[in-house]
Amino acid sequence: MKNSKIVGIGFHVPDKIVTNEDLTKIMNTTDEWIQERTGIKQRHYFDPEKGDTNYGMAVKASQIALDRAGLNPQDIDLIVYATLSPDYYFPGSGVLLQRSMDFRNIAAIDLRAQCSGFIYGLSVADQFIKTGMYKNVLLVGSEIHSSGLDYSDAGRHVSVIFGDGAGAVVLTATNDTQKGVLSTHLHCEGKFAEELAVIYPHTSGKNKNNPEEIRPGGGFYPVMNGSYVFKHAVTRMPEAIMEALETNGYKPEDLDYIVPHQANARITQAIQQKFGFPDEKIASNIHNYGNTTAASIPIALCEAYESGKVKEGDLVCLCAFGSGFTWASALIRW
Repeated sequence: MKNSKIVGIGFHVPDKIVTNEDLTKIMNTTDEWIQERTGIKQRHYFDPEKGDTNYGMAVKASQIALDRAGLNPQDIDLIVYATLSPDYYFPGSGVLLQRSMDFRNIAAIDLRAQCSGFIYGLSVADQFIKTGMYKNVLLVGSEIHSSGLDYSDAGRHVSVIFGDGAGAVVLTATNDTQKGVLSTHLHCEGKFAEELAVIYPHTSGKNKNNPEEIRPGGGFYPVMNGSYVFKHAVTRMPEAIMEALETNGYKPEDLDYIVPHQANARITQAIQQKFGFPDEKIASNIHNYGNTTAASIPIALCEAYESGKVKEGDLVCLCAFGSGFTWASALIRW
């Protein structure tokens, strides 16, 4: 059985930077309040005037990943596209990416696992490669949040958190069983689905666009029980890390680097403190990008790779927690 190995990685964020000070002009908040609760200083927003799109960001991230892999679109056998903010209600953004680059008529799988989407997608890509069905898989996480946020005072506790961006990796088959994706671990607990969700538009109501049908606590904007999400995240993410390590016979001290989903600086710090990781062993870039959901892990991983924090032979753990509730981890020998 083959192993799958990341051979190319890239990311792209829109040019438009929105600082905390910018947000204070449209809602009742402060830079200090945002930084204290989230660690965020700025985020990037797409600019429709410049033609920015979800799949357009994915194209740019994918091209960087392909170039670094020494491959072209014709070499790719499958696209896995993780997003909760697709360009259209349907079809998915995966086919728009396929159309926008010189791919063959390959399959494009759109995947909805929110903040855990990239690791879920990594697991899907890994299984296709392990079985021998495909050799080269392009995995993308891309999100545009800024057009779907509530910028009123009522929505400020959610809206200050999110940003836009995309990350991509190319995975390829390798005979080296000691390198690449060692294991992936996926979980969900759907009884908490409405604790972090966008309820509308949906297909289940008598009139899916009738505002009178919107029940209290769920509408066209994201709703989040912040303290509840935090409590579960700081429990489930460490559990997922340990699951990955124990499956492969490792201990926390064996890790060279950990890339958690960039949800909140306090969540990252809680994980860091639980395991006693020094700053140089854990990715934290939420101050620059905010929470980019499915894109956050590939963006953080790419920055770590580019800066030399992730090197050949390193043992790297990815972990995430998000809406669903979903959570996941992956252990990689780089």
